[in-house]
Amino acid sequence: MGTVVITDGKYRSSIAAARMLGRAGWRVVAVQSRGDCPLEPPVFTSRYVSEARWLDGSAADLDYPDRLYALLEGYGHPVLFCAGAATLNAVSGQRERFSQACDFLIASPDVLDALNDKEAVHRRCRELGIPVPRSFDGEPDCYPVIIKPHCGEKFGLKAQDRYAQANNAQDYEIYRLLMSRYDPSPIVQEKVEGAGAGASLLLDREGRLVSAICHRRVREYPVSGGPSTCCESFYDEGMIAQAYRLLSSFRFVGMAMVEFKGAFVLEVNPRVWGSFPMTERADSPFAQRYARAAMGERLDYRPQDYKTGVRMRFTLNDGAAMLDYLRRGRPGPFFQGVADWFRAREALSAGDDPAPWRRYLRNTLLRR
Repeated sequence: MGTVVITDGKYRSSIAAARMLGRAGWRVVAVQSRGDCPLEPPVFTSRYVSEARWLDGSAADLDYPDRLYALLEGYGHPVLFCAGAATLNAVSGQRERFSQACDFLIASPDVLDALNDKEAVHRRCRELGIPVPRSFDGEPDCYPVIIKPHCGEKFGLKAQDRYAQANNAQDYEIYRLLMSRYDPSPIVQEKVEGAGAGASLLLDREGRLVSAICHRRVREYPVSGGPSTCCESFYDEGMIAQAYRLLSSFRFVGMAMVEFKGAFVLEVNPRVWGSFPMTERADSPFAQRYARAAMGERLDYRPQDYKTGVRMRFTLNDGAAMLDYLRRGRPGPFFQGVADWFRAREALSAGDDPAPWRRYLRNTLLRR
């Protein structure tokens, strides 16, 4: 096995990636820019990280790609695993240059921009016959509706701030003006019902499907619509097929999560997604297959190559979600959360690698 450089070590997903790659025999180097993380990232303490490296400045700096390139040159053409969107976009913009220093699976800027644009995604879904929520060009004729910018990530918005729900005409005017600060023509769509789920796919250099995993949301915070705090792995061949049709139509390569609500596609996250630790919890070979495919190895897709029915929680966030459900008069999810203290696995803990979870708790207390 070779060397994998994991960037943006401050993100929780980097821990799962480091463990899975380290256990598979890869040499793991974890990297973090000092300007984006004042505390030592939990991944730096993992037993599966062979070397922890700091980069000066921030990933938003104009010369950040130069600093990252120089670091990569010191590892003899490693595999690059970008855990954060800023690094992913920086490398995407200089793909030919970075291909001289490392191997990776990252789409072009045009493809990333198109997949980050929710309206472009929905337009393509309609062309492919994939169900999407109904959209409104002007004032909606029914409520509730969801109002959101085309790409909330570009404005640095947190997940829970990337959309608003309007339950009536008065709400619509208020939230439309609010979202207009980021997008002069925000998207307005009907609110659809159903369980939230994600199909996460890995496409190789030729756009071939080489790995996939599905998860459904159990709880989220805030409960009005935020990142999942507890989720469960499952398998849905049809959902994976729809996600693959959508991604391949954009000629996408790399990692992406297609988000569903019931039968409808909501959006695409063309990068490492928030619940990526589920790949570790469910024993998915996702990270290892990324590294092998990035190096040019031709891999055959293996359906359902992970455990289903695995429930995972981010304990601190899930505790806040449980209280939020209780405050909103929904005791059912609260008591379900209590039961999950005994049956759900903490996303960041591991018996053979306890230090990152302890460091995460310490950093959380220090930040607060």
